[in-house]
Amino acid sequence: MKTWCSGMRTESSASVRNVMALMVLALSLMLALPAHADWYREVDKQSAWQGDLRARVAAIEEVFGGTLGLYVYDIDGGEAFSWRADDPWYLASLVKVPIAAEVFAERDQEELSLDERLVLRDEDFVDGAGPTIWHDPGTPISINYLLEQMITVSDNTASDMLIHRVGLEAVNRRAQALVTAGGGDASTLGPITRLVGVRQGVYAQMHPEARALTGRDFIALRQHRVADRPGALVRRLGVSPSSFDAPDYDSAFDAYEASGENSAPLRTYGDLLAGLRQEARFAPVLSLMQHTTSGEGRLKAGLALSAGAARFAHKTGTQHRRTCDAGIVTRGTAESARDVVVVACSRGPVARGPHENALARVGEALRRSGALGEPW
Repeated sequence: MKTWCSGMRTESSASVRNVMALMVLALSLMLALPAHADWYREVDKQSAWQGDLRARVAAIEEVFGGTLGLYVYDIDGGEAFSWRADDPWYLASLVKVPIAAEVFAERDQEELSLDERLVLRDEDFVDGAGPTIWHDPGTPISINYLLEQMITVSDNTASDMLIHRVGLEAVNRRAQALVTAGGGDASTLGPITRLVGVRQGVYAQMHPEARALTGRDFIALRQHRVADRPGALVRRLGVSPSSFDAPDYDSAFDAYEASGENSAPLRTYGDLLAGLRQEARFAPVLSLMQHTTSGEGRLKAGLALSAGAARFAHKTGTQHRRTCDAGIVTRGTAESARDVVVVACSRGPVARGPHENALARVGEALRRSGALGEPW
């Protein structure tokens, strides 16, 4: 009996040790999981709405005739959806969001005031939307006004004035910090340039001397049809067409996008928006984004926000054969709000209409699939 009992105690002790070892292993695995909701991404959690949304996006892309990219990220729940979201995309004016974030960060550090007036310089002029371009050189303009125009109507001249004030390096550091704060890989974010730098980069794909052109030159070049711009560039530079590296504007822009400037995977930009939402000091940026009036026919149209079921703080981006719309959709009250990051871009036809229609249909797909919660 004593021997049997002794054997039982030995077996019992071994069992206890085994159980304890398993508990320690389980605890270590739990501690290894990131505290951030990103752990959902690691186990590839997929709700029923993902299949529905995937089918809808595939059908939209087929009709569109170009290429769509879409990233959806439920910040609180952690679930993510990707449709070419890991491919690099030219972000266009989406890069203006980290410019605004840097301005507000420096305001909080008392390095600048929103009432401060910046003098419009001749080298600040950039073609594109917005009223700043219609002011005379030497006009003092408040930072507050420039911020509003940059975000709500995507004013390029306002953007370059703000970049000149805070510094391009600071803007790039801010963008990388926001991506990291959102749980992303900042190394996948291409360098952000001045808006006039985009024009210099594109035309330099045709001829390297185009990098010396100014904003005024690009304003003049934009007066020509896309097909006529190479000829206009030949006359402006005084060079031979045979010296061109890219034969047309399409090829030049494709080559510029491949350089990686102002480009990133949509997932990376989604992480930037998630990082923006995490810090209270950047709430004014999201507030400005709620008043965006550019791109009314894109995601916003499909989301049917007039129904009052959601709010959308977003920024649009538009360039040659490329269109983007990205932001945070919020549903519920302040106490029970659900925030979902949405980043959508398109490449395809020259005309802007098909791009906007495709993104509007993507917005409708998000609303009807349940990707944003209960469909409305």
